Amino acid sequence: MTQPAQINRTALGAGILCYFIWGFVPLAFQAIGQLGVGPWETLAHRTIWGAPTALIFVLLARQWAQVVGVFRQPKVLAWLALSAGLIAVNWMVFIWAVNSGRVLESSLGYYITPLINMAAGTLLFRERMDRIGVAAIVLAVVGVVIQAVALGHLPLVSLALALSFGGYGVVRKQVAADAQTGLFIECLLLAVPSFFFVLWLEGQGGGHFLASPATVAWLIASGPITAVPLVLFAWAARRIPLSFMGFLQFIGPTIAFAIGVSQGEAFTPLRAISFVFIWSGAAVFTYGAWRRSRTLPTPVVA
Repeated sequence: MTQPAQINRTALGAGILCYFIWGFVPLAFQAIGQLGVGPWETLAHRTIWGAPTALIFVLLARQWAQVVGVFRQPKVLAWLALSAGLIAVNWMVFIWAVNSGRVLESSLGYYITPLINMAAGTLLFRERMDRIGVAAIVLAVVGVVIQAVALGHLPLVSLALALSFGGYGVVRKQVAADAQTGLFIECLLLAVPSFFFVLWLEGQGGGHFLASPATVAWLIASGPITAVPLVLFAWAARRIPLSFMGFLQFIGPTIAFAIGVSQGEAFTPLRAISFVFIWSGAAVFTYGAWRRSRTLPTPVVA
């Protein structure tokens, strides 16, 4: 009989912390929006201040040589440029959504993201999907269809977030670079045009960076808010069983869901039913991840 995997408590704590940060991130970007900063300007500052934060993690991990190596490999750099574009789309949609009264739709997107990843693994990488995986995806599809009926249109925000982040994961799977290195290069690639955009915006009198001390603080903080949970996730994912990560990844959208409801977003009975199907799919997914982890050896990381 397979022995239960011993849990690294520090890694488990890091995993929980990263998802709690992601769960409360809508409040941070709503605060920035309330200061008058538009989504495009927010995205620009998020990438500009994300780059030095990611650089700190690269230096702590002693991966500078890997960063230099990536710039000598055009193919790897091209993959990271594509992943940077996908994560920029994800960040932009998210920033716009949480400032447009669509926090519930954003939470739905991150509930179905792991199921998108599962489907992508089957279709693109020929990974085997068992009956549990099929059941999870069917439940999620039913939930999305009901959500579309409840909204009167497809939940485009949810689908855009799920597909862009799922696509990001697929692309990063092709990149021979560690998480810290990849994140730094992605932020760097996005920060260069963002920097010139911010300069242009300030020159036109439409920028908000120096509008108030609070605006300066929030925009600079958007960098660590972006980079820190990603690095915590990457560190934790290598040290705790898949079943635990499968469970933890639903902490973030659950917190976001609670935020959306508490802020008075429309939550009709039909919309509630759609979330029941999505939650059921998430529960089935988590059960499948737990069952598979029982047959896998415990990851050992120095």
